[in-house]
Amino acid sequence: MSYTSTLGGHSFRFDSLARLLAAASPERSGDRLAGIAAASAQERVAARWALAEVPLATFLTRPVIPYETDDVTRLILDTHDTAAFAPVAGMTVGEFRDWLLAAEGPALTALAPGLTPEMVAAVSKLMGNADLVSVARRTRVVTAFRSTIGLPGRLATRLQPNHPTDDPAGVAAALLDGLLLGSGDAVLGINPATDSPKAVRDLLELLDGVIRRYAIPTQSCVLCHVTTSVDLMERGAPVDLVFQSVAGTQKANAAFGVTLGLLDEAYEAARALGRGTVGDNVMYFETGQGSALSADAHHGVDQQTVEARAYAVARRYRPLLVNTVVGFIGPEYLYDGRQILRAALEDHFCGKLLGLPMGLDICYTNHADADDDDVATMLTMLGVAGASFVICTPGGDDIMLNYQSASYHDALYLREVLGLRPAPEFETWLESTGLLDERGRVREVTSHPLTAIGRELAA
Repeated sequence: MSYTSTLGGHSFRFDSLARLLAAASPERSGDRLAGIAAASAQERVAARWALAEVPLATFLTRPVIPYETDDVTRLILDTHDTAAFAPVAGMTVGEFRDWLLAAEGPALTALAPGLTPEMVAAVSKLMGNADLVSVARRTRVVTAFRSTIGLPGRLATRLQPNHPTDDPAGVAAALLDGLLLGSGDAVLGINPATDSPKAVRDLLELLDGVIRRYAIPTQSCVLCHVTTSVDLMERGAPVDLVFQSVAGTQKANAAFGVTLGLLDEAYEAARALGRGTVGDNVMYFETGQGSALSADAHHGVDQQTVEARAYAVARRYRPLLVNTVVGFIGPEYLYDGRQILRAALEDHFCGKLLGLPMGLDICYTNHADADDDDVATMLTMLGVAGASFVICTPGGDDIMLNYQSASYHDALYLREVLGLRPAPEFETWLESTGLLDERGRVREVTSHPLTAIGRELAA
């Protein structure tokens, strides 16, 4: 079926729903690279007019990637909750936008199982940045393992102590820096320099030892491939969260070396360990616009819609954490700070609306047209939008992955200006260890028991 729209005396025709979605997307370099972006601003506006008239129910009968050839499409349609969808089932995309802007939080939460990724991607294309912030802020998703993520008035952080050689002393220095600055309530998460089981296990035991010795109410994760996590769980390694990068098509997930069956196995294995204390959300997923395009696995679908489809994969496993690494892939996909900001707001909005605990790695590569002021802008807007957590690195510079991100100090800034606090269990621990002052702010310390971490691991 084709879609048409007339604007300024010119008629525009879009020969498929996927083509219409692509043409309606805000400008970004990845869609231009794929040859599916609108040819002009006029065509983009015409596409949005046409998209606004599409019934939401259309997305249930005309999948953008065929049901027969893609297991993510089958997952989306086979698990759709028609009862949850009922309040908006008779709406067009444009009417749905108006409904979202007036809806209260409980209604948004109840709607999540009835929405498909294509629906939320479509409506996001009709929304301005302020609209995306407004709706996401009213959408609440709460998860828990040893700390509780996503409560009102809270902002959690992933403490990311990466090191180019996984050197324990280097990891310890970054870990200590983050803990003393109140970071780490979402997860202590390391990207390992190698995916070898021994190296990953060494890092898991390092983090687990710190958590147990200092009774820190948080969880650890070494971001290895899911097959490595399954192998290590079978060998008795201290695995808290199972990590995997996921994408929005079967072919793109195959490029990551992952299937839904493999994720099912890992999910059940992690739940069986019972390592959580206040909850049992055991999965951690990362996504990012452009991953399907880079794997030549986008099927002609725009990168933001494919990204939203990745959230259907994540939603299946009730994760503790999901984050989009929004500027990490590079300017070929998101060219500059403006495009990265827009993608960050879209990803956060779509993930939250689908019922996911969304966080962000607010970052950029060194060859992108972006700088630290763009990080500050994104950080502030996502804080206002109610992001569940953000990723923090020492000084905002990841020396292993070679990209720029938010720093531990950036998280303190955001908590202060927006009146946000850490996860409640972690906040209590910070208070008990003397790291918070009477106003709830991180205290500057010259001596603290945590400093033993560096000495012990360096020895």
